This record gives sequence, C-alpha cells and structure tokens, in this order.
Amino acid sequence: MLKFRSMVVDAEAKLAQMQEDNEGAGLLFKMVNDPRVTRCGHWMRKFSLDELPQFWNVVRGHMSLVGPRPPLAREVAKYQQPVQRRLLIKPGITGLWQINGRSDLAWDEAVRLDLYYVENWSLTGDIIILWRTFRAVSSPSGAY
Repeated sequence: MLKFRSMVVDAEAKLAQMQEDNEGAGLLFKMVNDPRVTRCGHWMRKFSLDELPQFWNVVRGHMSLVGPRPPLAREVAKYQQPVQRRLLIKPGITGLWQINGRSDLAWDEAVRLDLYYVENWSLTGDIIILWRTFRAVSSPSGAY
C-alpha cells in the first residue's frame, strides 16, 4: 500500500518504546500527539493527503475505493477468528470507519463497522460512503 511518508524514518523502531503511551484501543496504536509524526505529516494526515498515493493501488487492483481499513501485518498476526473476516475483501481508501470517527473510534467499533461492510456490501452503500468521505475530509475530526 502506497502512502506519503508522514512519520520519521525509524518510526517502527520507536514504537516498542511507546506502547505504554498508546491511546488506541485493541490492536491499533494511536496517539493524538504522536512524536513520530513529522511537522509536514500532521497537516497531511489532518486532510488525509498522505493517502493520495493509494489511488495508484486502486488502479493496480490491490485496493478498492471503499472497503475495510487496510491492516498492518503486525495487526493481522493478532487477529482472532471473527476479525479475520475483514480480510475477505480488498481494503479501501475510505470506508465506514473513516466516515464514523476515524482514529477516534474504539477498536471494537472499527471492527464492527468493517465487518458490517463486508457482510452488507452494495453499490449504493459505496456511493453514500464516498459522498460522506468528502464531508469527513473537509472537516477533519479524528484525523491523527
């Protein structure tokens, strides 16, 4: 998955030292003021500009415009059985998780939304999600 770099080069190495500062729930590591995020990265993330290269992944067929949040390999390794159903379809640039709170969502809620999407996909639903994504990006609450 392509993204613009919004963190320092050694961000993954620093992650182990920061686990006690985790503000995320479940398998996601989140911090509102993550010191690994660069100055430029803060505004890119606020307006989701770091995700623009993902359109290339859509063109290549590796991602979808709408779908579950793309997981990291370290997250997938810890998935329990029900959560693994998120992997049945391609991840998306946007999805129910993005239009319903982004990083402010609890892990269980993000998983619930992704599983709902996987089990109830429709073209009409995708169009509504895409429309609501434009609103979510223009008022970037929960983007960090």
